[in-house]
Amino acid sequence: MRKPITLHNRRDSASLLDWLDTRQNYERKPPRASKAAFSLGRMRRLLEVLDNPHHTFPVVHVAGTKGKGSTVAMLAAILDTAGYRTGRYMSPHVHSLGERICIGGIPILPAELAAACEIVRPAVDRLDQLADRRDGQRLTWFEVVTAVAFVHFAQAGVDIAVLETGLGGRLDATNVSRPIVSVITSISLDHMKLLGRTVGRIATEKAGIIKRGCPVISGAMHPAARRVIAATARRRRARLFQYGRDFLAEHLPADGDPLATGAVCVQPPTGLPHAAPIHATLGMAGRHQADNAALAVVAALLLDGRGFAIPEAAIAKGLAEVQLPARIETIGQRPLVIVDAAHNGASMESLIETLAVPLSTHRPRVLLFSASGDKQLTDMLAPTRGWFDHVILTRYQSNPRAAEIERLVAACRAAGLRPPQQEDSPPAGFHRARELAGHQGIIVVAGSFFLAAEVRALAGFTGRP
Repeated sequence: MRKPITLHNRRDSASLLDWLDTRQNYERKPPRASKAAFSLGRMRRLLEVLDNPHHTFPVVHVAGTKGKGSTVAMLAAILDTAGYRTGRYMSPHVHSLGERICIGGIPILPAELAAACEIVRPAVDRLDQLADRRDGQRLTWFEVVTAVAFVHFAQAGVDIAVLETGLGGRLDATNVSRPIVSVITSISLDHMKLLGRTVGRIATEKAGIIKRGCPVISGAMHPAARRVIAATARRRRARLFQYGRDFLAEHLPADGDPLATGAVCVQPPTGLPHAAPIHATLGMAGRHQADNAALAVVAALLLDGRGFAIPEAAIAKGLAEVQLPARIETIGQRPLVIVDAAHNGASMESLIETLAVPLSTHRPRVLLFSASGDKQLTDMLAPTRGWFDHVILTRYQSNPRAAEIERLVAACRAAGLRPPQQEDSPPAGFHRARELAGHQGIIVVAGSFFLAAEVRALAGFTGRP
């Protein structure tokens, strides 16, 4: 592979990023359900031209409906703490593209991002020309960004990379990797137009990351999802470690403060060298984070038997220190303001469960909500019924996928919520929420990463916690 290119000219850097933004970006405009939209062939051809940078480091591959970002962050933090140079690839980002591509928990610098783009761009341009003469299916924004991440990790000489799928798993751009451990987190209904309208069909797409002979850890609890994952693992002769059967986790809430992070006790699978329970403080709030931590712990223990020395102290320290923005994050106290990127029904249920005590002790209670138009809006809003005195609907401004206010109003009605208020933008919605909550109330901001990002920025939060 070519040596890194260092760009000192900001204009050159901006030009490369502008070029990247010309790509078809399905995070901004979802595709119609078609096989042509998602294919590993384009990604494989691109990486071949780049001398297959993704084959220069071992990988842990993570898919799932919810919890995969937290699981990736936890495992990467454990590996960092154990002394390994760890690449971390996640999506979506909250404020800047660099958040997706990290080494040692540090986001890629703009100059590094531009340098990696400079390496990838000639190969992309070449393949674009071939595509224009054939089927017109150019490389997408996510495929190019994934290649940029692989190039950056290879150039930096990472010891291992932890990769989060962008959408699904079977045809996701990250699925060209050759993992030594695969992880599938909780599975529920989301992206149904593209992945399938049942949990079983969605699980089939997620299980597409399972590779022959590669151990897989599953946090899926839905019976249909578990059946699909178990059947796929058997076919591919991949040893399966199933949460609730082979290993367990207990969330130990903190005394006094319901928003404190608490701790976890993980009982590892039998048959692994480490059989004793592992206790650790959690860096993120919510009972569901104990489930995510359990997946990360078991992945670390499997890696410990595959050439990576990971002491228990590194596991405990990594879990205690990891944080991500917009995950049940407190960004204000008077009123109490909680921002969460919950963007499907299951995530909203977990959010309300975690906030049950503060929602019971603070008045007035205000929900500021916006979501993407392709979501199951009624299912997302239903868990909030009875928990809020005021519901404010808005449309985030940073992405054209935002659902129209009229659709949100109809979803509120279908979910049995009281008549909502409407504001044209997150700044107006947040201002109104603060007026309604006063100093003693609580504001919960939820429904989308895009809404979370805009409200965090309004409150002066533009980076990591």
